[in-house]
Amino acid sequence: MVALISVLIIVLLSVLITRVATVALSLTGMSRESARFQARSALTGVGFTTTEAEDVVNHPVRRRIVGGLMLLGSAGLVTAVGSLILSFNHSHGRVSRGVVLVCGLALLWLLSRSAWVDRRLSALIGRVLRWRGFHVRDFARLLALQSEWAVGELVVENDDWIAGRTLAELKLRDEGVDVLGIQRADGEYHGVPHGDARVDPGDVLVLYSTETRLEELDERKRGSAGDQAHRRNAFHG
Repeated sequence: MVALISVLIIVLLSVLITRVATVALSLTGMSRESARFQARSALTGVGFTTTEAEDVVNHPVRRRIVGGLMLLGSAGLVTAVGSLILSFNHSHGRVSRGVVLVCGLALLWLLSRSAWVDRRLSALIGRVLRWRGFHVRDFARLLALQSEWAVGELVVENDDWIAGRTLAELKLRDEGVDVLGIQRADGEYHGVPHGDARVDPGDVLVLYSTETRLEELDERKRGSAGDQAHRRNAFHG
């Protein structure tokens, strides 16, 4: 049972460390999804060669955060696996230990999804980073990302409703959607694009709106149904 408790403690620490690192990376300007992905990758020792990884390496604060995660992950995972093997080494009480393990992991998962924890970690970590002299910005607060409002990325595909049109033709602002930037397929980035900017397949749009609207726009396909959805959303916008 001692080994089982050790596993749960290690998993708890891993969850909390990943959550803290996600919040810290987000405060440096990374999107929440990118920050979560990079934190998990660093802690588990899984490497990915991506533009986001380059952004981490070229940023002093992000580099320190990810470097610390790598050190913690290299020791924590080995210890967790070893403790788990010892916990189930004997047949006696194997079922009860399994139940405890499942319940404990479920509780930790709920803790990791807590918005209450996330808000307080964001405030605490922001104060600590500023106290250490790091230049950070809480973009969620600056953009008033409350309730359902969020900044999201939309990858444009060939059959998407927005593909092949200019921003002026799309009239996304009528639906309550602001285009903050366009990442072209060749890597060129256009911040605050004008209405004559054309949206092509392979582009990545950085949008600001409600999560529901962003999800619907991402799934909207070209054709009469897409046009009707635009008019309907613009009318209720």
